[in-house]
Amino acid sequence: MRKIIHCDCDCFYAAVEMRDDPTLRGKPLAVGGRAEARGVIATCNYEARAFGVRSAMSTARAFRLCPQLILLPPDFRRYRDVSRQILAIYRDFTPLVEPLSLDEAYLDVSGIGRCQGSATRMAEEIRARIRAEAGITASAGIAANKFLAKVASDWNKPDGQFVILPQDADAFTAALPVNRIFGVGKVTAARLQKRGVQTCGDLRIWDMARLIGEFGRFGSMLYQLCRGVDERPVRPDRIRKSLSVELTYAHDLPDLAACHAELPSLIAEFRRRFARLPKPVPVHNAVVKVKFADFTQTTAECVCTSPDETVWGALLDEAYARRKKAVRLLGVGVRFAGAEEEGGEREGQFDLFGGAQV
Repeated sequence: MRKIIHCDCDCFYAAVEMRDDPTLRGKPLAVGGRAEARGVIATCNYEARAFGVRSAMSTARAFRLCPQLILLPPDFRRYRDVSRQILAIYRDFTPLVEPLSLDEAYLDVSGIGRCQGSATRMAEEIRARIRAEAGITASAGIAANKFLAKVASDWNKPDGQFVILPQDADAFTAALPVNRIFGVGKVTAARLQKRGVQTCGDLRIWDMARLIGEFGRFGSMLYQLCRGVDERPVRPDRIRKSLSVELTYAHDLPDLAACHAELPSLIAEFRRRFARLPKPVPVHNAVVKVKFADFTQTTAECVCTSPDETVWGALLDEAYARRKKAVRLLGVGVRFAGAEEEGGEREGQFDLFGGAQV
């Protein structure tokens, strides 16, 4: 029986900003891109969330909901410094730490003798150290697997924790709304609800064949997760799945020619990022993402171990042909060989141009 802790810092970027400038406390605050540059919100504090502001929301909409919102640009160098400080705290408890982003991680504390082997006490001690040493708060979930630990960490936010005991896991999962399963977004949840599925317990009526027929490979994951089953280990050497660069334009690109004119700068920035990877990773697929002016989006990809402008250009032609509308966002990237799919949504990260990476 594993003992897994999922730690998630509360409104991480905004928390760092409020720590460094206490005058921001108690005021609606967001970190993100400028509205006039079609930026999006990376994160916001709870005062802003009270107005309906959310991560990945356009900054323009955030200001409509909360005109008094204080907007700060992201400072990733500072956030990474805090993240490294927090990771050091995690690794003081266990070597089995799997970071998911700058502000969250899984910890496997099975067999750890600290705190008399209590994962609950370890989580409390970790959160206390984050508060004392990093000056921000974190929430934690404790369970026997990664799925339930991640669900639990969101249960008593902010600055809280929640434990799902093994004997309670089945009943807890059965009552869980299906949209709490990572990978189940609004569209999938709506499809399930139309079929009378509101909770994981409802979904258990569906057999594996029906779920795979409805949702493809994701159906087999749904079959396990709605039963609270998740055998994934905590992996300190977690494989990176992809690398991409995206740019949201201040003014729509009117046609395909204008999109092609933007490719060289995107590819150049991608190559700079690729060169900064700590170790070589074999590429398997080339990918182009297009978001049109009406906010519909599509991706095109092909198997390619060494993509260049010709390959990405052909994928751009393919993706653009699906709508043939003005374009607000372009992205180029790759998927790496051997990468495994991992569910779950993450707090929005910003590329160097100020647009949101999706």
